[in-house]
Amino acid sequence: MSKLSEATRNKLKSVSTATVATALFKRGLRIQMVQDVHPVGADQPTMVGEAFTLRYMPAREDLNTIDVFKDRSHPQRKAVEDCPAGSVLVMDSRKDARAASAGAILVTRLMKRGVAGVVTDGGFRDSAEIARLGIPAYHHRPSAPTNLTLHQAIEINVPIGCGDAPVFPGDVILGDADGVIVIPAHLADEIANETFEMTAFEDFVTEEVGKGRGIFGLYPATDPQTLSDFAEWRKKNGR
Repeated sequence: MSKLSEATRNKLKSVSTATVATALFKRGLRIQMVQDVHPVGADQPTMVGEAFTLRYMPAREDLNTIDVFKDRSHPQRKAVEDCPAGSVLVMDSRKDARAASAGAILVTRLMKRGVAGVVTDGGFRDSAEIARLGIPAYHHRPSAPTNLTLHQAIEINVPIGCGDAPVFPGDVILGDADGVIVIPAHLADEIANETFEMTAFEDFVTEEVGKGRGIFGLYPATDPQTLSDFAEWRKKNGR
């Protein structure tokens, strides 16, 4: 897994999934947004980290009894203990929230180990408790049944699909109030630099529109005066 630099991590923490989605679209990448996942807590911080993955498959009842947790190599438990600090645990639950992908105890363990966040395209049990933890967590909806009911944890740190988005180990995961987007690892620095600049311009535009300025020539900046005004705004605001 490539190591995300602190400079890139900090830049991405200051940008939105919407801005990143536009930057990826310019490069022909259209399906990087994880579909139908939502923040567990309304006030959770922005999530940034490299993907560490867990893949579930449909459970076969004779192989997915409660006794499987006696095995320390069980993929779900091993993922919780092996996911590196600063990374995001991303779970492929086949977009099936009828059983939980994890619960508050496992998410607490991830938080205590310094993991940057957790994402599933299924559901979490103990979702209200997870929301109070403060660690960024995203799921489709709450789900009380244990994962063993329907999900058999089968592999860790392999390429997966999560909410129809392709996720490779080491890809950079960004989550905010709008949801979660996947940045291919080799583009992380480039996207961070570009969206950091885009965000400055969008903040300037937002201020101008708030003052009553029209969008023609402003957004996009097709009027040379816009670029001149933006340069002055950056100087004034230290951006």
